[in-house]
Order: sequence, then structure tokens, then C-alpha cells
Amino acid sequence: MPNVRAKPTLRRRRLGGALKGFRGKAGLTIEAAAMKMGWDNGKLSRIENAKAHVWPREIAPLLKVYGVEDPAIVTALEELARNAGRQGWWQTYGDVISGVYQDYMFLESDAAGIRVYCPSLIHGLLQTIGYARGVISATAITRSPDEVAALAEVRQARQAVLTRPGNPLKVWAVIHEAALRQQFPAQPSVMPAQLQRLLDLSEMTNVDIQVMPLDASPHPGLNGPFDIVSFSGPWPTVVNLENLRGGFFMEGDDVAVFEAAFDRTVAAALPVDVSRETIKKIMEGTQQ
Repeated sequence: MPNVRAKPTLRRRRLGGALKGFRGKAGLTIEAAAMKMGWDNGKLSRIENAKAHVWPREIAPLLKVYGVEDPAIVTALEELARNAGRQGWWQTYGDVISGVYQDYMFLESDAAGIRVYCPSLIHGLLQTIGYARGVISATAITRSPDEVAALAEVRQARQAVLTRPGNPLKVWAVIHEAALRQQFPAQPSVMPAQLQRLLDLSEMTNVDIQVMPLDASPHPGLNGPFDIVSFSGPWPTVVNLENLRGGFFMEGDDVAVFEAAFDRTVAAALPVDVSRETIKKIMEGTQQ
């Protein structure tokens, strides 16, 4: 059966990249690897470039050619091959969310843990619907009211990863105190509800929230917000950076810099228990 041309989804790109990496470590050319598998060169090239399907049953034999027989790696790549073409629920919002944002949600849905530093906004995974609408309408300056509402719905739906059965996403968030003191004059109930949401989330075993106080010592987070997304199995950690025009991902050696930056940022923040008390005091001050 000829290999079917496939849309280069993020999962398919990650799978192709992993297979290419293992081939490289084995010191094999595409021609040599394809010959060992009984494939034509074009099929393997298309798989590595995320332009063709690879069947789950083909993963173990291909990895064996590369000298990789670790059951954990084989299982992880078979699972990714099985789900590479699966559509995410967010693709029904494809007319209002960018391709990069969709890719980020694929990463988020596959992730084991996310570490985030939030200097000015509360992270999307922790937002109430009211807060989401308020900040999106203020920051997404080119969006219509209907698009703002749709984007807020997306942020709410993303939060299902926090309570998914068996393997809820682990979130470690450092939020600057300034973000907790944000005001919505036209909707004074927004921030009390948002702060209560943070307190509720902080009681979950898979969520840690720390507050960066206004009088904190200088720390690497002063350079801006970032997300560090980590995975189970053989998948490399990814850093997500955002700005007014969207976001972009970083992998490889750059990740270690952000991991070290997060550790130093955490050290400058309040401990988890003190952070909870700080959020409570700020909430009491915002209630009318």
C-alpha cells in the first residue's frame, strides 16, 4: 500500500524529528536505512519531514534498524504514530486561533508538566472566564467581540488538562504580585473571583503557585514571561515565548538556560504557603 500523504501536524513533525535523530545517531543515511526496511528512499524522507504517515506497527522494526530497542521509547513513538493525525478539539476554533497557538495546545495536551513565569498576566490555564475576557479584549487589539468571546472559551476548555484522569498536568506557576493587583474598574467582581480561583487551584496536588513579591530581589524573570513544557518519555522539553504578535518555540541547548532561569526565579519568589496567604490578603483588599 503506498504511503499516504499527510498534513505535517505538530505531532507528526515531532515524530519525524525523533526518527531522524535516531537515524543520525546510528550513522545511517536515508538510503541505507530505507534499504534495510525494504522501503524506497522517498517514503522515509517524507516520514522524517512529516509529509507521510508511518504506521505504529512500523515503528519497532525501524527503531531496531537504528539499534533502539528500549521498550519505553518504542511505546512512546508507537503512541505518537497512532495519534499523529488526530484532530484536537481546538481545531473547531481554527478561524480565530493561529497555527502556532494550535501547536502550543497540542504540546500542552501531550505534556507531563509546565513551569511558567507570569510577570503581568495570570497564565491561561489558571484564568477564570471573566478574567480571560477582560485581558483578551484589552490585549488582542485587532479582535472583534465575537473573537474575544471565542478565545476566552478556548482558554477555559484548555484547563481540562488539569483534571484529566490518571495523569493530570502538573503546573508550577510563579505569578508576579503586580498581576494579582490588576483592576477591572468596569467589572469589580473579576479580580476577587480570579484570586479565589488561584486559591482553589493551589489546593490541587498537581498545581503549585508562588507569588513574586513587589519587593523581590532582581531575578532572571525580569526579562519577561516564559513557559517550560516537559514531557514523559523521549520527547525534548520545549520553551514557549509570547509577544503581541503570537508565540514561538525553542528547543535544544536553549532550554537549559530557561530551566536555570526558572530555578533562580523560584528562589526569589515567596514559598507556596506564604504565597497562599498573600493571595488571600490581596483578595480581601479587592472585595467590595
